[in-house]
Amino acid sequence: MPWYVWLIAAVALGAAEFFTLALFLGLLAAAALVAAVVAGIGVGLPGQLLAFGLAAVAGLVGVRPVAMRHMARQPVSREGSDALIGKRAEVVREVTGTRGLVKLSGEEWSARALDDSLVIPVGALVDVMEIEGATAVVHPRDLLP
Repeated sequence: MPWYVWLIAAVALGAAEFFTLALFLGLLAAAALVAAVVAGIGVGLPGQLLAFGLAAVAGLVGVRPVAMRHMARQPVSREGSDALIGKRAEVVREVTGTRGLVKLSGEEWSARALDDSLVIPVGALVDVMEIEGATAVVHPRDLLP
């Protein structure tokens, strides 16, 4: 089989991988590239098929499980407003279940209490539990008086 047939197969498999993102067809595309190289140096069809099979097995058994584990992991760092979750803030204006103001990472943020029944006084330290739009949802660090 000519090398360009393997190359066409590699391009077709690579394009199919682009749409599926299963990391299966892409590895087969890489194996087809290996077979194209083997065909290009003049090895016959049995050698090409052997090269394709070995490269496919190596990719599917060796590379795919490692890549799938890597893709399943959560990102190490959070960005934007997600990075503020878990931070400590100081109440600047009394925080209730509907409104308030806290100083968070050097900026003033609108805030509301996680528990609607809480009223958090000025000066209290709070933890940011979540961010909803431009509002920090907070909970006091210590017991309130």
